[in-house]
Amino acid sequence: MKEEQTNNTTNVENEDTLTNRQGHPVTNNQNMRTVGNRGPATLENYDFIEKISHFDRERIPERVVHARGAGAHGYFEAYGAVGDEAVSKYTRAKVFQGKGKKTPVFVRFSSVIHGGHSPETLRDPRGFAVKFYTEDGNWDLVGNNLKIFFIRDAIKFPDMIHAFKPDPVTNIQDSERFFDFCASSPESFHMVTFIYSPWGIPANYRMMQGSGVNTYKWVNNEGKAVLVKYHWEPKQGIRNLTQKEAEEIQAKNFNHATQDLYDAIEKGDFPEWELLVQTMSDDDHPELDFDPLDDTKLWPEDLFPWKAVGKMVLDRNPVDYFTEVEQAAFGTGVLVDGLDFSDDKMLQGRTFSYSDTQRHRVGANYLQLPINAPKKRVATNQSGGQMAYKLDRGPFQNPHINYEPSILDGLKEATQIGKEYTPMIKGNLVRESIDRQNNTKQAGETYRQFEQWEKTELISNLVNDLSACDPRIQEKMIALAEEADEDYGRHLREGLAQAKSNGSSQKPLGNKDGDKAPEQAIDKSHEADPY
Repeated sequence: MKEEQTNNTTNVENEDTLTNRQGHPVTNNQNMRTVGNRGPATLENYDFIEKISHFDRERIPERVVHARGAGAHGYFEAYGAVGDEAVSKYTRAKVFQGKGKKTPVFVRFSSVIHGGHSPETLRDPRGFAVKFYTEDGNWDLVGNNLKIFFIRDAIKFPDMIHAFKPDPVTNIQDSERFFDFCASSPESFHMVTFIYSPWGIPANYRMMQGSGVNTYKWVNNEGKAVLVKYHWEPKQGIRNLTQKEAEEIQAKNFNHATQDLYDAIEKGDFPEWELLVQTMSDDDHPELDFDPLDDTKLWPEDLFPWKAVGKMVLDRNPVDYFTEVEQAAFGTGVLVDGLDFSDDKMLQGRTFSYSDTQRHRVGANYLQLPINAPKKRVATNQSGGQMAYKLDRGPFQNPHINYEPSILDGLKEATQIGKEYTPMIKGNLVRESIDRQNNTKQAGETYRQFEQWEKTELISNLVNDLSACDPRIQEKMIALAEEADEDYGRHLREGLAQAKSNGSSQKPLGNKDGDKAPEQAIDKSHEADPY
């Protein structure tokens, strides 16, 4: 509607007129209010004070891990089956029921160790987190591109991240710190084998696998459970980079993976992944030489075949990065009916940590943000806290009754239809490592499955970094390689024997001669006179 001007009109405001957060039209956004055009400025500059003080607070605390990320919206389409069997045989989760059923999703890809604007070519696992907005509420499947992890007990997680992050004194990543931790934590050797191979640098986010990493459970209507592992397989194929290729890309564009994802979706080249699962009965499986709850292990595909349950398509880019990608909050404890936890110690530690960090990072009401809120009704007696901007009450709830139980028209508990899953738990309280650790066998199997160029790249990257490490660390890593595979150990030992050991370990993982960059910057630079 056209604005009418009257004698009382002080300015003309249209739909595209700039305002401040109070709704006041801004008539001059080029100059603050001053005494004369040279200053000084006055304290009652409301528009300036609001603008600059908001600018000072534009960032929330960065994620301790997975800070660098990209995201997209899309949908998950269920097949209504697990392979050739009805999915209801294994789980009552509605998201999987019915062929062709679609559920909206938001996905955040990330790197793990470094900061929010670090290069996307670094040797590092990649995060792969999916938020399903199901009819029963949100389900977060939070994992990585690689299907295993460095450790199996969550109490070691802070130490692991401290070792992998930059040195607290120099603020430079140091491969000696990395290998000091890994040599002292032999369960990490399988993951080290993947990370130092080309699988440690995916070409981009579209062409990498995803995995739930941890072991979960599916529960059916009878209250019976099976153990389950999740795998995302890209329809675009899988592509990885060598160290040299990654460094060449980084020299030109350190945002290449984010740009690749955004540009593909903008062009209508929507990336797709198929979701496959492995299942096994919910028991200890003593016939296996590993514990099925051990997240440093793969479940052999010949014993536990992959079965397709649906596909995911990403078809819409975020409108605003901060609002949707940065504030997106995921947690491994966010499960819906028909999905459950296993006794995986890493999973249980992650379940506390993930949601706890979001409450610190985004705030107590992070689940009211549109990107995190379920796309269904929410009715709760929780209220207050920083940045609460709506009341999640039921439409017929007595506003005076913010507790339960009540006979005065308060909220009521839901009626449970499916039989509750009630596993038997028995044992002494202990602080012990699991049995059947078998830390190197699968690392050897993985090494033997690599193509020759992948083996060559793995040994080259390990030698580059280990050659600058303490000899005691070198010997421990060689011993783990020899235990995994004779050929693996021999090539690592020979490579280290021939390598020069006068370099510094203070450089990105796998990087060759990165420690020489400070000197090269001086030698290759050009003198300039002061101005």
